[in-house]
Amino acid sequence: MRYYIFIAFLFLSWAAGAITPSATCVFADRDGQQLSLDIYYPSEDAPATLDGIAKPAILYVFGGGFITGRRDDPYIFPWLEQLTSDGYPVVCVDYRLGLKDKKLDFGLFHIAESARLVKRAVDMGIEDIFSAIRYLADNRDTLGIDTGNIVIAGSSAGAMISLSADLETCTPTERTALLPEGFSFKGVMSFAGAIISVSGLPAYQKDPAPHLLFHGDADEAVTYNKIAFGKLGYYGSSALVKEIFSKHGYVYNICRYPGHNHDIAACMAQTWPEQKRFLEANVIRGQRRISDSSIEDPDLPVWKSITLDFIYKQ
Repeated sequence: MRYYIFIAFLFLSWAAGAITPSATCVFADRDGQQLSLDIYYPSEDAPATLDGIAKPAILYVFGGGFITGRRDDPYIFPWLEQLTSDGYPVVCVDYRLGLKDKKLDFGLFHIAESARLVKRAVDMGIEDIFSAIRYLADNRDTLGIDTGNIVIAGSSAGAMISLSADLETCTPTERTALLPEGFSFKGVMSFAGAIISVSGLPAYQKDPAPHLLFHGDADEAVTYNKIAFGKLGYYGSSALVKEIFSKHGYVYNICRYPGHNHDIAACMAQTWPEQKRFLEANVIRGQRRISDSSIEDPDLPVWKSITLDFIYKQ
């Protein structure tokens, strides 16, 4: 029943009014698929700066388990309104769905192969996001997006791409050659994300961008903690903070939601106050604000539990 209540909630959010992109551009053609991005500019009366410092653009990466999802899912419209009304340009980006039509089995004897398929899907998404950033950089005079001032934000699968994209800007791979020289993100906002690794604990060669991590501690779709078998590991928000960020003095804000599962992946509009503080303090003002919060909010929607088997065996 709770699942259907949440679906009704999303419908009501959509019914509150759509937001139309100011520009739509095709930025790449890969595997026979045109990849596009939508740009939402703030209204003219929205504050474009804080303390004389330009607000960053938010690059949004949608969720959907790498099998579904859209850059213009209606449930994000209220969140886009919040961002643009507060002076933040938003870019919503396509990426290839690397697990579409793939069969995954997370049983003991197949988990390693399934994890490698997920890692490949993440890598494909990173490549597409980096291509979008290159396109924005090459067309800055026309589109007006400063790629030196971008916060990447993602939900679920998109959060996995976002976290790993920042990791790659700090520990370069062949994909980072797509980026403008010297590129780095100004911040990362992850809604129920994780990093999947086939080479052990993720390691940053230089300090990552400040991170804002939202996660339910009962999430069964994207792990909140850690699952590891040898060098194969799946590191959720709590594990990233405990095993990497706190140990190395990296800047992070984590919002933990006791009893919540994967519903937090869709709670962008509902968690706007935490985002606003992070953007203003950590990103714009550059403060080394670190916070670890356990939040019990009865107004947040609650989904029926969603597991990997539920997602990939439907």
